[in-house]
Amino acid sequence: MTRATFFSRLLPKRFRSSVPTVTVVRLSGTIGLGTPLRPALTLQGVNDALERAFRRKGIAAVALVVNSPGGSAAQSSLIASRIRRLADQHKVKTLAFVEDIAASGGYWLSVAADEIYADKSSIVGSIGVVAATFGFVEAMKKVGVDRRVYTAGKNKVILDPFLPEKPEDVKRLQELQGDVHETFKQAVRDSRGLRLKESEDLFSGAFWSGGRALELGLVDGLGEMHAVLKQKFGDKTEIIEIPKPGLWLQRRLGGFSAEAGASIAAGIMDEMEVRALWARFGL
Repeated sequence: MTRATFFSRLLPKRFRSSVPTVTVVRLSGTIGLGTPLRPALTLQGVNDALERAFRRKGIAAVALVVNSPGGSAAQSSLIASRIRRLADQHKVKTLAFVEDIAASGGYWLSVAADEIYADKSSIVGSIGVVAATFGFVEAMKKVGVDRRVYTAGKNKVILDPFLPEKPEDVKRLQELQGDVHETFKQAVRDSRGLRLKESEDLFSGAFWSGGRALELGLVDGLGEMHAVLKQKFGDKTEIIEIPKPGLWLQRRLGGFSAEAGASIAAGIMDEMEVRALWARFGL
């Protein structure tokens, strides 16, 4: 913020010159899956920042800066729905700006905006659903360990990695994934409308560069946030970033809580999964 802008904000509104204001919310990280030192994007975690961004009076737009490889489909849907409701409620234009990546759930967040912009080298798309696990059956046999599980309900151990895989269990999972995929596809179609150039690959889980995404209608333009906003609203546009509450303290103290210390093994596994999500896109 320049000194002139700072002092102008101290004046009563009736004495200020008309300067367009855009509030910015950053949506960075994996969605619904995090570690103590890598907080995840969840509705609970971002809702306060979103509400403060949209309810600020007299704003020209809200900008969402997205940098996410995806994660939880449910949290992606919840956050995107909240963004859309706030935009409609406050009648505020919403623009999404992709940094490194808006893939899978990250793209789901982006389509909540009225317009999407990316860099030529951004990664965009991956409109699909994935589930990954491991099979330890043969390893268990080699080390001579028995798996003993007791359940009430025959489907409580579906796809247990320590038990042999069953075709009917895989079919059930694929049906569930199909339902979620249809919800994701509908969200994209509802948002992008006639701008979308549908093809065989579009909803296959494939992903593209920002330039190719523009050709497919997945984004509306190429450019960096500040440049696009200045072009749309004028060179004097004031850009105000809305921080997430408590983020600094969470990062400083998250790794030292008693709960984190008691679940260090789970934390390592979560960190590996988070890293795998980013690595899938070469990041």
